[in-house]
Amino acid sequence: MRSRLPPLWASALAGAGLALLSTAALAQTAYKYRDSDGNWVFSDRTGPARAGEAVNLGHPPEGLHIDVEQHTAGQSTQFVGTNGCLCAITLRLVIVKSELTALPSGSSFRAALDPGESKILAASPGVPDRDSLKYQWTAVLGSPSAVHTPPRPYRAPFPLAETHVITQAYPMRATHVTPDSQYAVDIGLPDGTPIHAAREGIVINLRHDSFRGGVEAALLDQANVVEILHDDGTIAVYAHLHWDSIQVHVGQRVALGQYIANSGNTGFTSGPHLHFAVLRNAGNNNVSVPIQFAGMGGVAVTPVASMPLTAY
Repeated sequence: MRSRLPPLWASALAGAGLALLSTAALAQTAYKYRDSDGNWVFSDRTGPARAGEAVNLGHPPEGLHIDVEQHTAGQSTQFVGTNGCLCAITLRLVIVKSELTALPSGSSFRAALDPGESKILAASPGVPDRDSLKYQWTAVLGSPSAVHTPPRPYRAPFPLAETHVITQAYPMRATHVTPDSQYAVDIGLPDGTPIHAAREGIVINLRHDSFRGGVEAALLDQANVVEILHDDGTIAVYAHLHWDSIQVHVGQRVALGQYIANSGNTGFTSGPHLHFAVLRNAGNNNVSVPIQFAGMGGVAVTPVASMPLTAY
């Protein structure tokens, strides 16, 4: 089965006359394109010389309360970032249009924020006119100092003793063509198969209310997911889960092998399967990391497309 997921970080384009747009926005038609750094950007317009792909940005993630706001303090302008997520993040602010000397067009600012932290990202004397200041921000989940150090190979994320076929894994890149999916593993699972935590950690985000699946671009943001923060700062993504099957909540610590949801066929997908990836914060974006599963006797097994995988 093939799948494609939007990146884990939020993106926004804001300013006078523009509505704030992010992966946490209400459902709306948007355009998706890559910026000069290769990052995905979501906007309500394609922008000059940009070939945008129309997508639907729908669901407000329950755990990702992240925002960047413009404030006026006396005769100065500030941009304040807030991290309401349970994990550390990196915020990047780009000034798209500005007449303020200290915030020139094209300038960028970056800051790491701990869970619950708010921080001034940029400031300038002066208060801009209504249409003279526009900005864009992205948030990359996880600590930029995180190093992938799993204590053991990952448990196959389905019931013990069952065997299922891996349908896509590195170096196969039929749909895993972005940094956050390069080392992702797709496992062909019948709809409704119990999903178990491949590694212990804390649930930082989930979605459970989508019941749509298919290969239309509008379904890019319609996958049900559970995202779990590991002790080393990396984040596991379990995606395309069955509607209303998730058994955990944001803030809950889950144990290795704990039942967390059922597999499904939601989001951008050509059939029932589980998309599993482990991500780390690479500064500008989240990137997937190579993983191994536990085989017989705990021996590490590297996932390969078309390989039968058994849960031990």
